Amino acid sequence: MNIQKPTTTGETFDHVVLPPKVEVTENKYFPTQVFTMQLDEETEKSFNAHLTEQIYSERERDAEGIQRSNFRALGGWHSHNNLHKEVAYQPLVGLIDSVCETINDANSYHKATRLKIGTMWSIINPPGSSNRAHIHPGCLWSGVYYVQTPENSGNIEFIDPRTENLVSQPRYQPNKKRPKSCWSKVNFTPKAGKLIIFPSWLYHSVAPNLSTKKGSAGERIIISYNLNQTKP
Repeated sequence: MNIQKPTTTGETFDHVVLPPKVEVTENKYFPTQVFTMQLDEETEKSFNAHLTEQIYSERERDAEGIQRSNFRALGGWHSHNNLHKEVAYQPLVGLIDSVCETINDANSYHKATRLKIGTMWSIINPPGSSNRAHIHPGCLWSGVYYVQTPENSGNIEFIDPRTENLVSQPRYQPNKKRPKSCWSKVNFTPKAGKLIIFPSWLYHSVAPNLSTKKGSAGERIIISYNLNQTKP
């Protein structure tokens, strides 16, 4: 059948009629959920003052710490993984539990299970330190809570998990913001009192701490944790 481009909408040729208007529906499947929460400034200050004291005490007790995604040679310190079992961290555990209730409800998780912390640790990154790209095997969700975040202390970056989508990238209009569904990476600037929860399989890294502050004031302090479904 020889079809030529119509000159007028609705033109008929060879018994084919083009509609005057075509309706297109955008469907977004396979989303990657990232949940965030921010404490108000007054609550954050008192809350984090307590946590800062506890974390530095832990580093003094165990100066070597352990090595995971941190670069020990660059000064990055990583605590043991059971902070959630200590009394001093129960206020933070309670805060995370309350955020997890939102995730349970948003995803219609089975009522017989609740998201609970399986491991929790602290990381201190002095200027020059960072965290390599990694995932967290053996759990459903992972998260970070920011305790101390001097300016330029290192964004957390999430990378598009669809590797096929990274192989061949389309060209986009210059100087125009892309829709979120077309992003290949997402960066969050750390802010004290901010909490982020993301799928444990989502690759993420932390940029180098470029703070110019001296001493402990220049250190980026966070608490991270892993979550799994357990019986209440």
